Amino acid sequence: MSPAESAGFRHFHDQLNELQQKLLEMSGHAEQLVDQAITSLVEKDRALAETVIASDKILNSLEIEIEQLAIALLALQQPMARDLRSIVGTIKVSGDLERVGDHAVNIAESTLRLADQGGPITPSPELEDMARRARAMLADALDAFTRADGAKGREVCKADDAVDALHNSVFRILLTHMMEDARTITPSLELLLVSRNLERVADLATNIGEDAVYLAEGKQIKHHFED
Repeated sequence: MSPAESAGFRHFHDQLNELQQKLLEMSGHAEQLVDQAITSLVEKDRALAETVIASDKILNSLEIEIEQLAIALLALQQPMARDLRSIVGTIKVSGDLERVGDHAVNIAESTLRLADQGGPITPSPELEDMARRARAMLADALDAFTRADGAKGREVCKADDAVDALHNSVFRILLTHMMEDARTITPSLELLLVSRNLERVADLATNIGEDAVYLAEGKQIKHHFED
């Protein structure tokens, strides 16, 4: 390898490391927003909910930065194999993280509306369990992608079934509340929106888990394509 080629190789990997660091920064922020949104709901903390809503713009900016850097790497360096999968996967994951932030904002907005209503309904244990599982899935999926851990990515995908089951359980519980007491209809609908947003966070974590498998193994498991 000539000196010029060696310098180019180092420059490419410096840029690749910068891209990975940006993704780590974005993933940490997304996880924090989900944590804060859930905490604001459970503790009925208006100030924290408003912080979540205001902080979403940070995720939006990071997504744009990651996309621009990734596109520059693809256009100028023409990476192959694992590096190519890593860059393309990073673009996809950053898009999923931006949507995670949107769902955190939705939960925070539900918190504010519930606080304004002062209704008798509070989050059920099933909803809190769902929140813990969705949050854990997100953390595990991001860890699987950054470490290119295909086995862990597959575990995240399997965990989605439990969150879906809890979403159905929350729906049945809230429906019972609404049928028994008309005063609970409005707050119950808000909590149902929270449940739906948590289910979507788990779905996005599943997407990231699938990307981790593709990065590690070069196998596409989305929509059971591998079968």
